[in-house]
Amino acid sequence: MDKIERTVIHLEIGEKHFYFGSLAAIYTMFKPDDLGISYGSLRNYRLSDIKHYQNSKCIIRKGILKTIEKGREDR
Repeated sequence: MDKIERTVIHLEIGEKHFYFGSLAAIYTMFKPDDLGISYGSLRNYRLSDIKHYQNSKCIIRKGILKTIEKGREDR
C-alpha cells in the first residue's frame, strides 16, 4: 500500500477547531473580518509546519495528513 500525504490547515477560533484542505477553503466558511487576516495576506505569510499564524482572533496551522491508499484484493 502506498502512503499518501496531504496538506491540512487547522483553524482554531476560541475553543472551536476546523480543518481544511487549503487556505482558500477557509474563506468559503469565514470572512476576513472573522479571522483578522485576508486571504492574500495569509498566503503571503507562508505558513509551514513550524511557522503558524496567530492573532487575537484565531490560530492557523499547516500540517501534513498521512494516509494510506486502500488496496484492492483481486479474487
